[in-house]
Amino acid sequence: MNPPRASRMSHEIAVEIGGMPILLRTRETDFCALLEQRYAGFVRLSAKPRFRLEVDVVRPERPVCQSEELRVWKDGRMWRLERGDFRAECDLEAGRGRILQSLSPYAIDSVLRIVHTLIQARAGGFLLHAASAIRNRKAFLFCGVSGAGKTTVSRLAPPDATLLTDEISYIRPRGGAYWACGTPFAGQLARLGENRAAPIARLFFLAKGSDNRIESVGTSEALRMLLRNILFFADDSDLIQAVFRSACDFLARVSVARLRFYPDGRVWDLLH
Repeated sequence: MNPPRASRMSHEIAVEIGGMPILLRTRETDFCALLEQRYAGFVRLSAKPRFRLEVDVVRPERPVCQSEELRVWKDGRMWRLERGDFRAECDLEAGRGRILQSLSPYAIDSVLRIVHTLIQARAGGFLLHAASAIRNRKAFLFCGVSGAGKTTVSRLAPPDATLLTDEISYIRPRGGAYWACGTPFAGQLARLGENRAAPIARLFFLAKGSDNRIESVGTSEALRMLLRNILFFADDSDLIQAVFRSACDFLARVSVARLRFYPDGRVWDLLH
């Protein structure tokens, strides 16, 4: 990948998600402004980055790749990512990479999500289709596919709950437990989560119903539902096995249940 080079001064922004700062370096002033607005609350000016990504923006706006289909594959030690609006390469061992993309927040959002899934797959964590919030210094996760009720539960959260995300939760092992971290990856609520973290008290698989109740879930069913909602984009057998082991370990350490709920604020009364 050989993106065009410009002579203007570079701008640097470290975006820290899940306690993992990634430095984005660009020569585009308007793209830098986009990053500051898009990731407000997750920008760390003094963070020591774990990874560095050089970003070049295509001008005038045009497709970067011919195919709109997302592709993620490993080429030697280099990971390659492609979609219609971006092309990227990342060396996880060296902690650096390059991105060629359109001037779009969706492109950099997608690249960051993919890079974080690759990082966490090797570290025992994962990104999950789940809303999450902190209450009484514990994190609660509400997991499900689109339409399951993640945004609804988030919108009904009481004032003493801190919303981490209504769409994608960042899960990391820490000190023998699993922690949920806030993310800027918003869903229908269109609101960035708080850049905070807390140990996970419970994971709920969401199901809509005529009342509010908590139901038990068998281990095999819980594993199937968890794997169905973990974000992972790479067709790599070693990392797939690593994610599977992480999911099994997560279920061995975190209490899970099904939360059947009716969309009113009383659902949060069950979480005391």
